[in-house]
Amino acid sequence: MGATYHQFCPVAKAMELLDERWTMLVVRELVAGSRHFNDLRRGLPRISPTLLSKRLQHLVAAGVVERRPGEREVQYVLTPAGAELAPIVAALGAWGVRWVGELGDSDLDPKLLLWDLHRNVDHGAVPAGRTVVQFRFPGAAPRKQDWWMVITPPDVDVCDVDPGHDVAVRVTADLRRMVLVWRGDVSWWDAVRTGDVALDGPEPLRRAVPTWFRPTAFASVPRV
Repeated sequence: MGATYHQFCPVAKAMELLDERWTMLVVRELVAGSRHFNDLRRGLPRISPTLLSKRLQHLVAAGVVERRPGEREVQYVLTPAGAELAPIVAALGAWGVRWVGELGDSDLDPKLLLWDLHRNVDHGAVPAGRTVVQFRFPGAAPRKQDWWMVITPPDVDVCDVDPGHDVAVRVTADLRRMVLVWRGDVSWWDAVRTGDVALDGPEPLRRAVPTWFRPTAFASVPRV
């Protein structure tokens, strides 16, 4: 549990559980569909395994998350109480888009960006068979510049090492601009027109790339 406010107010009681660092982001990942510990880690790359375990234990104890042992991996699933937090997560995200628009350099994480993109692939729009999209962020730290997304419906893998398959399209982008594109602050084609995003590959695939990714839920939020 977080700090005790010693108030009967239900907002105070809810925040005793939810205002600990990372707790609402763990809930965000569960709302987004992550079910396994390693998937939660990939959506929260800067949380330590020990702290993630602790937050999950608290949420399980509070009846917000159910821990389901499996043959291979444990699954973490929102209970009905946890599912009620989904619109709260959506409202917080929408509020953040409208009123907290400033992004620092430390907020720009290519690993998190690719993880978010990977779970929003529209398999119906991607060509049949295996499609590999390479993302290159020249301004990022050397070990974070190159990423590959291997789409083989119904699976999507994100690699930080060349998987050795032919690349269908290469996306070379300023990391900040690509984050803004993904958030919905800038359109793909505006970023391409200004040269902040370059698409290399056969023309039909270049034109189709933006349709391969369903927009984030926050892309449609009206900006102030």
